[in-house]
Amino acid sequence: MKWLHKDLLDVSQLSQSEVMAIFETAGRFQELQERPVKKVPTLKGRSVILFFAEPSTRTKTSFDVAGKRLSADTFSLAKSSSSLTKGETLKDTALTLQAMAPDAIVIRHWSSGAARFLADRLDCPIINAGDGRHAHPTQALLDSFTLHQDWGDLGGKTVLILGDVAHSRVARSNVILLNKLGAKVRVCAPRTLLPPAVNQWPVEVYSDLTEASKGVDAIMCLRLQLERQQDGLLPDLREYARTYGLGERHVDVANPDVKIMHPGPMNRGVEISSDLADCADSLVLDQVSSGVVVRMALLFLYMTRKGEE
Repeated sequence: MKWLHKDLLDVSQLSQSEVMAIFETAGRFQELQERPVKKVPTLKGRSVILFFAEPSTRTKTSFDVAGKRLSADTFSLAKSSSSLTKGETLKDTALTLQAMAPDAIVIRHWSSGAARFLADRLDCPIINAGDGRHAHPTQALLDSFTLHQDWGDLGGKTVLILGDVAHSRVARSNVILLNKLGAKVRVCAPRTLLPPAVNQWPVEVYSDLTEASKGVDAIMCLRLQLERQQDGLLPDLREYARTYGLGERHVDVANPDVKIMHPGPMNRGVEISSDLADCADSLVLDQVSSGVVVRMALLFLYMTRKGEE
């Protein structure tokens, strides 16, 4: 398919057919993972700047690996080593980066809308690797790709998103994409960790985890940011783990072979029991593997595009 989008800012930009084109492309790159030499010359001579103003292990590393496996040159820029620490504005940073003539920029930033800010000002493709609480499109794409690899069609499946939904860009992007692919979505969290307008989202809202788990096909845990307790949004971690930590009793009421997911990093014993994180139906490591091939697909599609949006 002819890829027309210049930037990836959120999954809401993508049609269902475009999502499936990403999945098809990622699927073709999976074979590369099994080769002794995991590299193709597809983007040889192209450059990708990884501009991460927030800490990241999985996303940054997988984009780095994805770029290198396509033979692109990747250059990392972190907040601690950039002029952002000296008070430079995002606009000046963007103009500086553009002057280096990159072929794509992957950005993670604490401000919602930072990726769009760059996209509106720079000529090269901008790929959003997480902006504030707004969106994390590549995580949502790799999550759905992981389920697609296991199930095929997501239509009619029920997915439960569990945890700190209010502060999660992962949850927001997953809700949009899962609905786009025909899945039914539930969310479960304490009231203090649900967005004020959650009743306007295309989801079923639960406060009881056992009820929320009944009949679901996949449970996607979210990382609990431990500072939420300091903010007064949680009574204490032990109480949260007892009430909202995923355990065997919840899996027992779900559909057989329910899939367990987590974007990482995991707080074992808080959001999820260690036994479930490591069980046969856990897709946690599959998500990591999917992250590489999905991000390879995105770099390929956005950096070889021809045409206008």
